Amino acid sequence: MDRLERADHLLSDPAARARALGPAIAAAGDEIERTRRIPPALLSALHEARLFRLLLPRSAGGDEVTPGQYLAAMEEVARHDASVAWNLFVGNSSALVGAYIALDIAREIWRDPHTVVSWGPPNEARARAVSGGYRITGRWDFASGCRAANWMGAHGLVEEEGGKLRLNRYGRPGQRILLCPAEQATLLDTWNTIGLRGTASDSYTFDDVFIPEAYSSQREDPEGRRETGPLYSFTHAGLYAVGVAAVAFGIARAMLDALVDLATRKAPRNLGRMADSPTVQADVARAEARLGAARAYLLDIVGTLYERASPEAPMDIPDRARVRLGCTHAIHTAIETADFVYKACGVDGIFPGSPFERRFRDMHTLSQQIQSRGAHYEAVGHILLGGKPVVFL
Repeated sequence: MDRLERADHLLSDPAARARALGPAIAAAGDEIERTRRIPPALLSALHEARLFRLLLPRSAGGDEVTPGQYLAAMEEVARHDASVAWNLFVGNSSALVGAYIALDIAREIWRDPHTVVSWGPPNEARARAVSGGYRITGRWDFASGCRAANWMGAHGLVEEEGGKLRLNRYGRPGQRILLCPAEQATLLDTWNTIGLRGTASDSYTFDDVFIPEAYSSQREDPEGRRETGPLYSFTHAGLYAVGVAAVAFGIARAMLDALVDLATRKAPRNLGRMADSPTVQADVARAEARLGAARAYLLDIVGTLYERASPEAPMDIPDRARVRLGCTHAIHTAIETADFVYKACGVDGIFPGSPFERRFRDMHTLSQQIQSRGAHYEAVGHILLGGKPVVFL
């Protein structure tokens, strides 16, 4: 491949772009862990590689890649550093709002090539409807990537005049996402965790911030999307779960590869080389098969649904359930792989700086996130067995 061919490949393949940055991402790992921030030079390189724009509509300056391409890129980054991958997937998930707001507003927000939008998950906050928009006060937590963001968002139930809550088309109070420049938020340094430290998933507050109507949207109802390309047939929640699965896959893959490398060198006391043990050989093979099968299953689901997506209507509830099932299975399989590797590597896993210790902490921080809940199996099973929920995201 000559230089021009390589350049074209990097432009067309986000995983190749991520792979090219792998050494720089890995080299920054200790600083990321210590400072709980992505170093400015690396952050700039991520923007230059357009890795924050994979899910942003092309009409607003994004790449609008397929879900499979997106998964592969986030997985590749996570092999080198899970915190960087987490920030990227969350930034891409937030960019999905660009498919729901007016095109001129989306272009304004993402005009800056270094734009990152960050927000925390919904809580009990309320946005008061006023002339021309909303006023909102409150605190939100878990705003991954907020230290790199130039725009912030906040979710809130909309309170109409008289205190009545605005209902969505399902007849329930609906969450509204409100967007404003980051300087209108006050960031709180609250993220001091055992893993995924570099995500800087801090808390923040809004103090009676006014948000014009045009800078607001909803993410709950895919019928409200402006963009009708196949990527936006998927819901916000579905593509968010794909991102978590991708990070989990990357961590698990890196740990399993590190175990294979260790096994060729390590001979535990009074035993032979690990790689020569039939037990180790069988266990590694089973782990490889489980991880590969979970990845192939998820890629098959999102690939099939992408190919048959229709611009007339977003994905229906049974198909949304398939995405949820594939992602939940992927995340749980990756966690199980990490646990197997950590146990198998013995004392080599307990020391900081090993290929195992930080990844184990990162994986078990990821395992506490809402996307990792076992209850997702129940929700999907309810649908598979003929249940008809009001809405399934």
